[in-house]
Amino acid sequence: MTILHSVDFFPSEFAPIAIEPRLPQIAFPEHHHDFHEIVIVEHGTGIHVFNGQPYTISGGTVCFVRDSDRHLYEHTDNLCLTNVLYRAPDAFQFLAGMQKLLPQEQDGVWPSHWRVSQTALQQVRGVVQQMERFDDCGDVHTIAQREILFMQLLLVLRKSSLAAEMTDNDARLNHLIAWLEDHFAEEVCWERVAARFSLSLRTLHRQLKQHTGLTPQRYLNRVRLTKARHLLRHSDESVTDIAFRCGFGDSNHFSTLFRREFSWSPRDIRQGRDTQLQ
Repeated sequence: MTILHSVDFFPSEFAPIAIEPRLPQIAFPEHHHDFHEIVIVEHGTGIHVFNGQPYTISGGTVCFVRDSDRHLYEHTDNLCLTNVLYRAPDAFQFLAGMQKLLPQEQDGVWPSHWRVSQTALQQVRGVVQQMERFDDCGDVHTIAQREILFMQLLLVLRKSSLAAEMTDNDARLNHLIAWLEDHFAEEVCWERVAARFSLSLRTLHRQLKQHTGLTPQRYLNRVRLTKARHLLRHSDESVTDIAFRCGFGDSNHFSTLFRREFSWSPRDIRQGRDTQLQ
């Protein structure tokens, strides 16, 4: 597995923070780092396989990646990221207690992915741009300014996490996308889903297409197919059982959509042919 080292990304030994844009982020094999990072998805879509579990990501997704986490990107479609790298939670000179603003493990579960509103995403971009204006020198004032901005970034992300109330259409859509990630195998009636999240059907279609580049049904199919591909690689269940488990009522239709999405058949994935050619 590839290991990315801080010496290749941080501009100096004095810099606790580095900004690494990926415009776009192409498919990238599994790796981990000797530093931590916050991944901010600007726009586009892709699959983020995080510690072996696949997540469908799109504009507004935020991922917290620790140095012990392994991850990869695949099936990217105009996926554009801004990565905010930091050496370690205790590597800051002026931010004592900064760990309290980072995701906290609860009952053995460490939250790694959530979504923020477009308003918050704009605020995040503004903070990152300010961070980029400072020279990466060892001057104490510069270091302090960048650390203060990093704390502002964490505050914006924390305030805009999914714990926020569904006070506008943007927030409602974020909750809807998170709900689909958990309920992808269920039969979905878009009219009922729209009503569940207090959205009109027209607004649901328009905003989901704007955020992901996909229609609601295409987005749901991608989530289902991504989960199915993971099971094909990591379980012994039959193709038919996996198709039903992931929300497809017909295994032949599943196979057709699967090949269209990934250019490989479910049988090819089960036999590992896609990885043999990488």
